[in-house]
Amino acid sequence: MKRLILFPLLLLAACGRGVPEDARIVVAGDSVMAWNRSAGGSVADRLEAELREPVGDVSLPLARVMSGAGPLNIPSQLSGVTAPWIVLNGGANDLAGRCECSDCGDVLDQLITEDGTGGAIPALVGDLRQRGAQVIWADYYTAPAYAGTSCEAPYQVLETRLGRMAAADAGVTLVDMDERFRPDDLTLFASDKTHPSPKGSARIAEQIAPLLKR
Repeated sequence: MKRLILFPLLLLAACGRGVPEDARIVVAGDSVMAWNRSAGGSVADRLEAELREPVGDVSLPLARVMSGAGPLNIPSQLSGVTAPWIVLNGGANDLAGRCECSDCGDVLDQLITEDGTGGAIPALVGDLRQRGAQVIWADYYTAPAYAGTSCEAPYQVLETRLGRMAAADAGVTLVDMDERFRPDDLTLFASDKTHPSPKGSARIAEQIAPLLKR
């Protein structure tokens, strides 16, 4: 079964957009960023159309912050990448793979500590900042598949901690997707009621693009 899942993902990685030499913006992360790429409608595709400039894209479905190999590891996606702006997300696959919705405390602490200063996410962001990048972290929206369930709680904790991380560094911006996404608007979501539809990917890009025009 794993081979059946990974084969299309490897094909997707092979046809990924990569990082143009002159790109000042690079998108990284998991399937929320990569979704709709095959149709030219991923977040990076939409940012490129909105900003009318090259946008790199190294995001990949199933990517994690703390594990995975090669492009399935988000820090590895960004290994050697230098750009003025990095747009990324991450953590959902770590939570889904390592805890139940009601028992995620340890995984959350490993991703990012309560004060927002420790853990794998601040380490990644700190490394990007040392390379001279400004970082936009796209927080997760509430998907219809999970709205109103116990699975919302870990993501609320994650958002609070990410907010503390961003508040401590003017070069880090947290974008709250729930400001523009409503779980009852199914036009924003793919048929799985989890990933963004083409309209949803465009909505994410529309929320991020003004920050990149500063």
